[in-house]
Amino acid sequence: MGMGRVVVAFSGGVDSSFLLKMAKDILQDGNVLAVTAVSETYTSSELKQAKRFAKKLGARHKIIFTDELKNKNFTKNPINRCYYCKKELFCKLNEIARKQGFNYVLDASNTDDAKDYRPGSIAKKELGIRSPLMEAGFSKYDIRRYSTKLKLETAMLPSMACLASRFPYGEKINKKTLVKIEAAEDFIKRQGITQVRVRYHGNVARIEVEKEDIKRFVNKKFCDKITKHLKQLEFKYITLDLEGYRTGSLNEVLR
Repeated sequence: MGMGRVVVAFSGGVDSSFLLKMAKDILQDGNVLAVTAVSETYTSSELKQAKRFAKKLGARHKIIFTDELKNKNFTKNPINRCYYCKKELFCKLNEIARKQGFNYVLDASNTDDAKDYRPGSIAKKELGIRSPLMEAGFSKYDIRRYSTKLKLETAMLPSMACLASRFPYGEKINKKTLVKIEAAEDFIKRQGITQVRVRYHGNVARIEVEKEDIKRFVNKKFCDKITKHLKQLEFKYITLDLEGYRTGSLNEVLR
């Protein structure tokens, strides 16, 4: 890598876990610090995954806290919402790097990220954050393939995204609804659906799952179980998106 000492923005997902593994192998232990941000927009399961992976890898790992919900520019949920989230995160990581003598802050963006609307990338450029996987031409497929070769437990993890990505642009983000969305997704995952998004449309829950899992919702007992639980979470209407799960589906209104 030739980067000296680095701070890795580490969520515990497929991409950042692979990046952390590569950084640690190439730059060695004392030159790499993994930092995981905790906030109300991220699920508790993601933090557990990050802690478990970092411990198993033997990586230095620091937990920090961010508070996007105090930023009205974020909670108003404009189309560049991610810019404000990433700016807060990267500013904090840059401060850690400066105080502890690290040369760069790295994030795990890959070439697929350039194909979607990613306003957070503007904050990344403004603050001098490096993306070595993107710079090396790695796609999501490449990262999963090499993670499998390295026998990383994260190789086939479902894609993760912050809970704020479940809100249509312009729909105000608040803690109560974030908790409701996380609870809805956790329940569906416990029924054996590994990749799921519950998109929030006021009193409507729009469920996205992989296309091969859509057929499970034909089963009345299964469907009734999901419906009953989500209505207990105060959703009035429970719908299934027949297009299935896809990254950035709420960006479709921008095209």
